[in-house]
Amino acid sequence: MDWLFTISGFLVGLVVGVTGVGGGSLMTPLLVLFFGVTPATAVGTDLLYAALTKTLGGWVHSRNGTVDWKVLGLLSLGSLPAALITIALLKYLALDEKTLRSLVTGVLSVALLLTAAALLLKDSIKKIAQRNDGTVYELHHRHLSAATVATGFVVGSLVAISSIGAGVLGTVALLFLYPRMAAAKVVGTDIAHAVPLTAVAGIGHMALGTVDFMLLGSLLLGSLPGIYIGSHLSAKVPENFLRPILAAMLLIIGTRLVLN
Repeated sequence: MDWLFTISGFLVGLVVGVTGVGGGSLMTPLLVLFFGVTPATAVGTDLLYAALTKTLGGWVHSRNGTVDWKVLGLLSLGSLPAALITIALLKYLALDEKTLRSLVTGVLSVALLLTAAALLLKDSIKKIAQRNDGTVYELHHRHLSAATVATGFVVGSLVAISSIGAGVLGTVALLFLYPRMAAAKVVGTDIAHAVPLTAVAGIGHMALGTVDFMLLGSLLLGSLPGIYIGSHLSAKVPENFLRPILAAMLLIIGTRLVLN
């Protein structure tokens, strides 16, 4: 089965390279639904997989100056403690396998449906932040920092349980909170923020014993070349063509998880 995991890693890596999204939202349900991996192990393995694959992307964005470090710090101030608290709660509650499976599957399905909606409504959310005269709605600076930390907390909790949320949902939140931020900086900040968040959550799952290192190696063997090739294809494939397809896939997968 190792070669099937490698092929899956390549295909998911290709999608991530072309669209910039889809890693956790495709990999985790793929492992659960098609390979029969337990949800907790799928989440834990995918978190470390995401941390390793996004490190290169975060480094590139950092070199290009497309990371807003202040915003990243505020997000991390909420997300990293939230991830640690969530992992600690899972450890403390010591849920049996059936209950843990139900919890992870439930949160995973909700996260998938939210991600699909965010993909479809991304342009509409941009327009919501625009006034008719071209100016933008913005939170008062006194509330913006607190709102960013709170957003990080929600995203951190979601990621620790489902491995989903750091990508599309984080990007949409930044678009809403910082409508004046350049698109490249929104993407770069979100990717750079995902690196420590998925690493912390992944290490937490490693402590819980829900990481399969053989599976992780097989996925990385395919995903790294997939991301490399996809990144070179991204300029040739229109995002407006791919986004609805990806959203439809996530809606189908999320609905299937709900019905399982």
